[in-house]
Amino acid sequence: MRKVLLLIAAAAFAFGGAHAFTLTVAQGSDIVSLSPHNTNDQPSARVMRQIYDTLVVQTEELELVPGLAESWNQVDDVTWDFAIRPGVMFHNGDPLTASDVAFTLNRLRDPAAGAPAAFLVGFISSVEAVDDMTVRIVTNGPFVPMLSHLAHTATSILNERAVTEAGEDYGTAVVVGTGPFRFVSWEVASQVILERNDDWWGGDVGPERVVFRAIVEGTVRAIELEAGAIDIAYALEPRDALRARTNADLTMAEIETLTTSYIGFNAQKAPFDDVRVRQAINHAVDAETIVDVLLEGFGFPATSPISSQVFGSNPDLEAYDFDPERARQLLADAGLAGGFSTTLWTNDNPVRIQIAEIVQAQLADIGINVDVQVLEWSTYLADTAAGAHDMFILGWVTVTADADYGLYALFHSSNFGSAGNRTFWSSDRLDELLDLGRRTVDQDERLAIYYEAQEIINAEAPWIFLNTSIEANATRANVTGFVPHPAGHHRLYNVQKN
Repeated sequence: MRKVLLLIAAAAFAFGGAHAFTLTVAQGSDIVSLSPHNTNDQPSARVMRQIYDTLVVQTEELELVPGLAESWNQVDDVTWDFAIRPGVMFHNGDPLTASDVAFTLNRLRDPAAGAPAAFLVGFISSVEAVDDMTVRIVTNGPFVPMLSHLAHTATSILNERAVTEAGEDYGTAVVVGTGPFRFVSWEVASQVILERNDDWWGGDVGPERVVFRAIVEGTVRAIELEAGAIDIAYALEPRDALRARTNADLTMAEIETLTTSYIGFNAQKAPFDDVRVRQAINHAVDAETIVDVLLEGFGFPATSPISSQVFGSNPDLEAYDFDPERARQLLADAGLAGGFSTTLWTNDNPVRIQIAEIVQAQLADIGINVDVQVLEWSTYLADTAAGAHDMFILGWVTVTADADYGLYALFHSSNFGSAGNRTFWSSDRLDELLDLGRRTVDQDERLAIYYEAQEIINAEAPWIFLNTSIEANATRANVTGFVPHPAGHHRLYNVQKN
């Protein structure tokens, strides 16, 4: 029996008599839901990270340490026992038990639930509560990135009674976790209010109240930070970030993220079902200029769907060079020498809108007429999941920092739609590789598998590979203890405000 037991103490932060204060945080979009099983978007995950806990915790250094599971034991290749941390209470007063954990994971993997992130637990064959404080997970084969998946916000542990009693209201009016903050209210398109959980198992919690505000306009977000109306601004736009760097009243918290930005094609619609068209568009878009000019250096041109920080990233891929003449030739080879008309969707993110407009101009140069359309966030997610688009701009955070999550969700044929593969493109060989990568224990063999997978994706070009990103977060100078996370799910319990 091979035993994997991590005895790392949970982080406890003593603030020496913390005073009561409200921490106001601004991000660029409203949440979609606060049920981990109803959405897999970044704005919602940032709030859910404060409310819920997971079995395993991924630190800011991308290490995996115990969370609600204080230890685990790998019984054999497919069987894992997790010892649930004793004394943990849900926000409604119920004690955490193994039954809640089994309920959560079984609900996430239930096809009838239609959870967007169900692919995260697709490797599970069964979950059962062995006793009140032990959960047994049996996988349908060896699954190497298991622990990193159990650190994802989608696997946040739910209270069975709260979910069952709330029904359809769960995630909007009723939200119950074990995390450092309790849910108070959500005003749609405005703000989410949380309050401190004084009984949190992880230790002291700094803010008495956290208010998440949805401020779509990046410049407005920056102005409100400069004026002191908010304490933390997530993801400042490049020009605002450059200005913030010189403001003595602000502190920058920049971090290279696990995010890749891209423009996806609907590969089941003509003419994007032709690889020559997809390649032509990649040659027609100058991603390096977008990074240098529009992003002002807050990122790196992408050659792969996953960033260099992710395990399995292929460093040898070559970017599509900016070559309009080559693009025109590829279009001619595809029978489209005269070009064509199409649409490019984006949500109401100012930087994405600017990127879309640059791409619109560059594609016009090779005869492609692009109509840029801006959609509201929840509509945007629903309609791209349904395949109603031609082209769309999005980003993907490889939250687990493992290539499996960055490639399987986005390119496996089983994940068309809301699970991640909004391009509706797939390859039999790629499916084979992605399945193999999940069960291959040898790290060198896994690397070789994922290197080949990225070579296929790069050649088939279901995306315009745009950039990986540097997220420019900023706080007021009197805010201390904020440490950004590469996944963008920043924890706020240890933040202080002087």
